[in-house]
Amino acid sequence: MKSVTILGSKRESVGKKATKALRNAGLVPCVIYGGDETIHFSSEEKAFKKLVYTPDAHTVVIDLGKDGKFNAIAQDMQWHPVRELLLHADFYQIFDDKMVTMEVPVVLEGSSKGILNGGILRRNNRKLKVKALPANLPDFIDIDITEMKIGNKKYVRDLRVDQYEIMHPDSVVVCMIKTSRTAVADTDGEDVEAGEVPSGQAENEA
Repeated sequence: MKSVTILGSKRESVGKKATKALRNAGLVPCVIYGGDETIHFSSEEKAFKKLVYTPDAHTVVIDLGKDGKFNAIAQDMQWHPVRELLLHADFYQIFDDKMVTMEVPVVLEGSSKGILNGGILRRNNRKLKVKALPANLPDFIDIDITEMKIGNKKYVRDLRVDQYEIMHPDSVVVCMIKTSRTAVADTDGEDVEAGEVPSGQAENEA
């Protein structure tokens, strides 16, 4: 899995007054849990852009200079209720030999036969929770929908692999091709005229 580095400074004062002073200085108070001790640090808000403003999943390297580097995953982000301002960030420290659980995005690939024939793609789960050693965490879970026809579904049981465990029941539907009023009998897509945008494709691309 891809990693993002966040530079920060360890902090000793953790009271409300110290936290307010950090925020006034444009810094985000943060905490790392899961190790031998809880670590409090602060970082510039801009350091979180690659972690927050992306649909991708990342692990995090928290670099505190002389106080060490820590591998972690983001656990919780607290935002201002009105302004787009990050108020606090919690991280969970991870270790090479210990399993970790996190959500990863689901990526759909291919042009579904069902969509070409007027079906509508329904994405029931855009992310799935997985459990694995850090080295085996996937960047995303890939689903090839090329052969899916109207009425077909992809279940969690179809996505099982040895490298990681998907933490959802086998019966959970990840995506499906629903019928529509304009749907026609499934073919190999040869009846769709060149340049024509198939019904339901717009919803898929939205």
